Parts: sequence; structure tokens; C-alpha cells
Amino acid sequence: MSDQIRISGIKAFGYHGVFEHEAVNGQDFFVDVLLNVDLHEASVSDDLTQTVDYGSITDLVVSEITGDRVQLIERLAGRIADVIKEQYAKVISVSVTVHKPQAPVNAHVADISVTITR
Repeated sequence: MSDQIRISGIKAFGYHGVFEHEAVNGQDFFVDVLLNVDLHEASVSDDLTQTVDYGSITDLVVSEITGDRVQLIERLAGRIADVIKEQYAKVISVSVTVHKPQAPVNAHVADISVTITR
């Protein structure tokens, strides 16, 4: 299956992290989602019901970022991927990348990210 829907750079503010200051101060998180979906019918019918509504996917991701705190971005990515797979039967597989550019590490980094595939 080579049909894909890609959503990049979904931004929301959350309170995830191991350290107490992350739970108190929060930070921006960015999420990329790659959905493998059979898009043949949608490409012929021009009918939204034959595909996955990427607007509702972005809303779901924002809800997860702004929702219940987790310590690890691995858990956040896994939670997002699992909810997508549970709620969208047309999704064959999903990859979710959570970016934490302000991760508290002892070096200057442009980004730290984790990718989970389900």
C-alpha cells in the first residue's frame, strides 16, 4: 500500500515530561502523523467518507497533547497512534512522531523526537 496522508507540524502546548518544572511550566510539542490508507475510492469518488478526515486527526492530536500529562514522549506518541488506530478503521498503519525541541538536555539540540508505528 503506497497511499498516504501526511500531517506535519501539529503544534500544541502540553505539560509532559519527567521533571517537575515540565509539569508546571509546560512547553510546545510538535507532532507529525503519517497515515497509510487505501485512497483509491476517494481518488475516484471525491467523497470525504471514502478517506480519513485530516481535520479530525489534527483535532485528536491537539487533544492528546493538551490532555493528561505523561512523562515520556514515547508514551504520548503511542497514545496518539493507538487512538487513531482505534477510531479510524480505514487507517492500515500509522506513524506518529512527537517532537520535543525544548527537551531538558545538557547540550544544544535543534530537536529531540520519537516515532511510534502501529
